[in-house]
Amino acid sequence: MRARPFAQVDVFSDVPLRGNPVAVVFDADGLSTAAMQAFCDWTNLSEATFLLSATDPAADYAVRIFSPGRELPFAGHPTLGTCHAWLEAGGRPHSEGTVIQECGAGLVRIRCDGDALAFAAPQLRRSAPLLPEQLDRVVAALQVAPEDVVDHRWCDNGPGWQGILLGSAEQVLAVRPRLDLMVGLDVGIAGPHSAGGPADLEVRAFFTAGAGAVSEDPVTGSLNAALGQWLIPAGRMPHRYVARQGTALGREGRVTVEFDGETTWVGGRTLSVLSGEARF
Repeated sequence: MRARPFAQVDVFSDVPLRGNPVAVVFDADGLSTAAMQAFCDWTNLSEATFLLSATDPAADYAVRIFSPGRELPFAGHPTLGTCHAWLEAGGRPHSEGTVIQECGAGLVRIRCDGDALAFAAPQLRRSAPLLPEQLDRVVAALQVAPEDVVDHRWCDNGPGWQGILLGSAEQVLAVRPRLDLMVGLDVGIAGPHSAGGPADLEVRAFFTAGAGAVSEDPVTGSLNAALGQWLIPAGRMPHRYVARQGTALGREGRVTVEFDGETTWVGGRTLSVLSGEARF
């Protein structure tokens, strides 16, 4: 058993305990995949990450990202939380103001502006509309009327999100899914707020963990990235908007999504809540 530095970072919130936490383990070179997965499962968090030495000379560090029961090639809030922890521990990027993360999805750029970080959304692996049978399954699991679905799309950038656009934020917050029908699905739902509302878009995310349990994620970077890559080019959202997520769970997540003409940037505030050592 060896002690390794550890941090738990709250992401997409500037209020402690109101965003989405991620566990970050430093000096993880030499840890087995089984040990990483076991630690992630034990934390009971949606993700845990492990900082490693970069293998690509362009990268500042490498990271492996785990969710309960599975490893992910990319995930958004773990990317920002890991970057925050690395910088806070004294990490210095090769280029001022930009961190390059190496992960299963390749190299990911992260912009740094104080405690506000934003990652460049990775290219979508799949972005076609859902097939009729796929849409029928998701609609039944969400218990929404088919006519309430404004649009739908695969939002797959590592996690294989199926995106559903409803007509309003109120409809999103009213969703009460049948969790038994959600098993095996990763579903994101979104709906616009009225002008002058608390944000521009309301988002919720439901994912299936390795043991078959379905959970609602407090704030989801990968889903918000894919939604931005879908909704902005489709003309359904402006080139810069703020998404609110976690409302149904009593959280106060805020995600800034911006398309600069070339890249979709997804960001928010980050802050450390716990630090110490992990022994396993």
